Amino acid sequence: MKTLEKISQFVGNTFAIWVLLFAALAFFSPAAFTWIAPHISLLLGIIMFGMGLTLSGNDFKEVFKRPKDVAIGVVGQFLIMPLLAFLLAKGLNLPPEIAVGVILVGCCPGGTASNVMTFLSKGDVALSVTITSITTLLAPLVTPALILLLASEWIPVDPGGLFLSIVKIVLFPIILGVVVKRLFNKQAQASVKVLPLVSIIAIVAIVTAVVSVSQQSIAKTGLIIFAVVVLHNCLGYLLGYAFGKIFKMDLSKKKAVAIEVGMQNSGLGAAIAAAHFSPLAAVPSAIFSVWHNISGPILATIFSRMKDDKESTTVHADQSLAK
Repeated sequence: MKTLEKISQFVGNTFAIWVLLFAALAFFSPAAFTWIAPHISLLLGIIMFGMGLTLSGNDFKEVFKRPKDVAIGVVGQFLIMPLLAFLLAKGLNLPPEIAVGVILVGCCPGGTASNVMTFLSKGDVALSVTITSITTLLAPLVTPALILLLASEWIPVDPGGLFLSIVKIVLFPIILGVVVKRLFNKQAQASVKVLPLVSIIAIVAIVTAVVSVSQQSIAKTGLIIFAVVVLHNCLGYLLGYAFGKIFKMDLSKKKAVAIEVGMQNSGLGAAIAAAHFSPLAAVPSAIFSVWHNISGPILATIFSRMKDDKESTTVHADQSLAK
């Protein structure tokens, strides 16, 4: 088990490299990876099951302790990224399948990687975990509604089908994970340390599957999609931070909200696109998976060096007294 933990830690620290490597392999040798595509939903289900194994009552206590902070994060998540996606799709006059793909990833809940990035940025980790958990549990209702509202201009949307898909690949595995943890707590606790490895393998597999089946489309439109994804993600961070500032949050909370808003559960976007739309519509989610695991650590490094105004004032006061 210790060996697996070390491997898990190493792979976790080099996550972006593995995603980039296998995405490149899938692009240049698509035939070797297309067999994974039918299993995207299962792979995402495994990730969500792992999330269920890590959930506890403490993850939801913040809802009652700090309802305003949690509400700001949840509303920011489901307001900023979907609207940004819609405006980018309209403003840049994106082709229908790409527009829908960008909106799909914008309407997804926060990803679990945001919790790690919040920790590295010295942000409010408890708030981050709670926002991720709440947005994920709300996803079966909110995500289909947002997709129907924003994407139906480009392509027919079946909200009922989307609801059932998200319940099956998100909600059911999470509930199963929670139940397993309750019944087999000792074994579940032991497995948590290697869960990052399982999740990373699953995410890498999802990305390679999407890239392999969309190789020709990516060759034609990849640069456009990449540019839109980078813009979407970076604006999400910026507006998420500004959203926290509007409500006068302290620095650690603003960091958490910014990262929660900017980082998406792009695996869900890929699974929904593959099941209900087209392989090309899944490409923005796949590229988002690669990009936000590059931008996240960069932002976390910048955030970790920032100091709250109150903290800075205290430091300057202490230095003045020392003189």
